[in-house]
Amino acid sequence: MRVRDRVAAGFASLLLPLAGLVGLAAPAEAATTATATYARTQDWGTGFEGRWTVRNTGTTSISSWTIQWDFPTGTSVTSAWDADVTSSGTHWTAKNKSYNGTLAPGASVSFGFNGVGTGSPANCKLNGGGCDGTTVPGDAPPSAPGTPTASGVTDTSAKLSWSAATDDKGIKNYDVLRDGTKIATVTTTSYTDTGLTAGTDYTYTVQARDTADQTGPVSGTTAVHTTGGGTNPNPGDKVKLGYFTEWGIYGRGYNVKNVVTSGSAAKITHINYAFGNVTGGRCAIGDSYADYDKAFTADQSVSGVADNWDQPLRGNFNQLRQLKAKYPNIKVLWSFGGWTWSGGFGEAARNPAAFAQSCYDLVEDPRWADVFDGIDIDWEYPNACGLSCDSSGPAAFRNLMAALRAKFGANHLVTAATTADGSPGGKIDATDYAGASQYVNWYNVMTYDFFGAFAPQGPTAPHSPLTSYSGIPTAGFTTADAIARYKAQGVPANKLLIGIGLYGRGWTGVTQDAPGGTATGAAPGTYEPGIEDYKVLKTSCPVTGTVAGTAYAHCGNNWWSYDTPATIGTKMAWAKTQGLGGAFFWEFSGDTTGGELVNAVSGGLS
Repeated sequence: MRVRDRVAAGFASLLLPLAGLVGLAAPAEAATTATATYARTQDWGTGFEGRWTVRNTGTTSISSWTIQWDFPTGTSVTSAWDADVTSSGTHWTAKNKSYNGTLAPGASVSFGFNGVGTGSPANCKLNGGGCDGTTVPGDAPPSAPGTPTASGVTDTSAKLSWSAATDDKGIKNYDVLRDGTKIATVTTTSYTDTGLTAGTDYTYTVQARDTADQTGPVSGTTAVHTTGGGTNPNPGDKVKLGYFTEWGIYGRGYNVKNVVTSGSAAKITHINYAFGNVTGGRCAIGDSYADYDKAFTADQSVSGVADNWDQPLRGNFNQLRQLKAKYPNIKVLWSFGGWTWSGGFGEAARNPAAFAQSCYDLVEDPRWADVFDGIDIDWEYPNACGLSCDSSGPAAFRNLMAALRAKFGANHLVTAATTADGSPGGKIDATDYAGASQYVNWYNVMTYDFFGAFAPQGPTAPHSPLTSYSGIPTAGFTTADAIARYKAQGVPANKLLIGIGLYGRGWTGVTQDAPGGTATGAAPGTYEPGIEDYKVLKTSCPVTGTVAGTAYAHCGNNWWSYDTPATIGTKMAWAKTQGLGGAFFWEFSGDTTGGELVNAVSGGLS
């Protein structure tokens, strides 16, 4: 469909040659000539309509056509029909559609566009030759080079590499464009850009030129974020890890790009992508559409470039790849299991080596191997009960982690999300976490969800207490108790991360302000009864008190508990005194658009 503004009528037509087509002319041996003319068909003051006409003036058919031209600064195309129009700076290229590329001798075709500005086309080329029909080369222009990849990113430089373009007469050189402006011409398929500014975003494309001096289309765009400038985490800092959920792109509308726009990408060191499935004793894809198939629009994309239907990788995986290009210090792990899919670990534990091989093959799939820096296992819970009960024995988890480390090797991260049940004889005591700790980089201790409306009548209690308090419903259900029990079992403190929930848990039918009140059920939540994001609760039910290092709120008949920037600061200070390895949080989308809780986690550990 095309929409043409016809606000003002008539004015004199301007006929000019058009610049630089990229497309196939007739075979080299055929005597083919063609012309391209331009007319400004309407002008309404704030914009205009232009039309190009291509005419085959030769004796053989033309199979495709491309026009190139330059507009002066301030003049540009805003929409077009009957041709695909692109630009690189002030240089414009128009290619035929699939239905209007072939022109018989004597035939002509037109396409139009709406534009802004007062300028006229200059430096016109048609299929690489003159638009007056005097020089139409017989060979095709080069193809687009591969999308450049960035490596060796520093505060002031980045190395770019790309796959070669193809051409029937050979490639002469490549133009490298930074933010749409040519910065270099090279004869190889790599270039190191220097003199950049620390902590700054850049975009790069590449364009090939053949031995006939025809330029081809520009490559895909790569985004680069230089290190330094206070925007990239120092690798020596404490671990600051956030979970990104594959399903968050649906109802929540939270994309990888939001990690950047919230400011959180500059505050973290690691991301756990949740979740991969565990089934049939193997690691498996969780949601193929979200993981590697969904096409993101330009406004949803980290790079600001829309996905194409035929690109090798789309979905969240490609967005994570773009994120890592902008923030090269961030490491990404693929997390498998979770509450829903932990039932598959029992079968996996019967053949740990086969399980580890399947996980390695999936994580290191060539389509996305560069996206992931390791694997995270979220088994809820080994030798204990979660959604289902496991009876594989206290050694099963240790054997599984040993097999994963043996397969993934020392250069990959191997981590696990683990229970925070610090009660005597509880879930920590059911498994040999100390024996398994030699194989892992760290444990994400899930120090939240201790209490909630899964006990619908209460008593009300904070779901993430740091310490115990008078009247706590279950002894040992605190962060401090969990960490102490892991340490007592022999897990090194620097392999333990404290967990933060970016949400609250709540009850309704509550009359008592302080913890310990009775309830009639779960408080209403946006996505699930009894649970609500921090970004909602901070204004809908503001904090009325604190207990055991976390906050609670009583508003109307509802009672909620959740962490705030202040309580997170307290918890991070405590984690540092305990010598812990850092902190993690579940999950990004619960935070405010400005990432205030992630900022509190990062700032508290710095």
